[in-house]
Amino acid sequence: MTRGFAGSGFAKGTTLSMALCMSLNPAASAMQTTADALLTLRDCLRFAVSRFTQAGLVHGHGITNALDDAAFLILETLHLPVDQLEPWLDARLLPAERLALVEIIEKRVSTRKPSVYLVQKAYIQGVPFFIDERVIVPRSYLGEMLAGPLAPTLFGPEEGSLIGEPHSVTRILDLCTGSGCLAILAALHFENATVDGVELSNEAMAVAKRNVAEHGLEERVRLFQGDLFKPVKGEGYDLIIANPPYVARAVVEAFPPEYAAEPRMAHLGGEDGLALVRRIIDGARQHLTPEGGLLCEIGEDRALLEAEYPDLNFLWLDSTESEGEV
Repeated sequence: MTRGFAGSGFAKGTTLSMALCMSLNPAASAMQTTADALLTLRDCLRFAVSRFTQAGLVHGHGITNALDDAAFLILETLHLPVDQLEPWLDARLLPAERLALVEIIEKRVSTRKPSVYLVQKAYIQGVPFFIDERVIVPRSYLGEMLAGPLAPTLFGPEEGSLIGEPHSVTRILDLCTGSGCLAILAALHFENATVDGVELSNEAMAVAKRNVAEHGLEERVRLFQGDLFKPVKGEGYDLIIANPPYVARAVVEAFPPEYAAEPRMAHLGGEDGLALVRRIIDGARQHLTPEGGLLCEIGEDRALLEAEYPDLNFLWLDSTESEGEV
């Protein structure tokens, strides 16, 4: 058995190879020292929030503040339920766990990549999805409308529902499907429907295929690579959903590192942000059944669309975090 250095200042149990590695790598040595001082999950959480705040990180990928970002990163790294923080706060961590947390916290600071990319996992209304840098981090308001508290009101049997009878929906189209998360949520909510997902990016398509397979929905969710409606020419749908790129070019050019880490094409919606939205609105009527409808997230340009399409009777929907962006 390899022995640690006696009286050398290294922690008890540190092997010769580990000690040599740390002596040659000051950053690794510093992280080990920090990890040795953080005994509980609460300690690690406090440390992460301080580091994130000090570094001026941006939080906008379904997470709006440093505390939630840190909690998600820590719980996911420890393979704990991401919606249960309190039970684990005072749990003492193993040395390997503490070091793993310090390393990923520092990686979040040094790379400025969204935490979702670091753990390759995202959740929408509690449903997990594999996510990496080939796709945008999923955070569409449509997720809440399809699978959250708003779903029964918008797409349930209640009076005022956008669709009187959810079981009557048999065909759904998801444009700009990305990771496939909205197509999957739609399939889970509308149990009698088949869902077609269309995506232009070859790399994003690979992620979508993986998610569809992991949710066991290959027979109900079909994926097509191509530009908006072109791959589904001649097809009709009871519901079309879309979360297209809708960010203006100038805004994309000024993105902080966290947003710039995502695929540019997933954000860029032309000069004013609405280039793809216009194409979707113009093309949707050719692919909707007589009672069908389009549900599209468009960002904060409601007034511009209403001015450009005065004859369309838009119905603007609110979510818990947005007003009139869908």
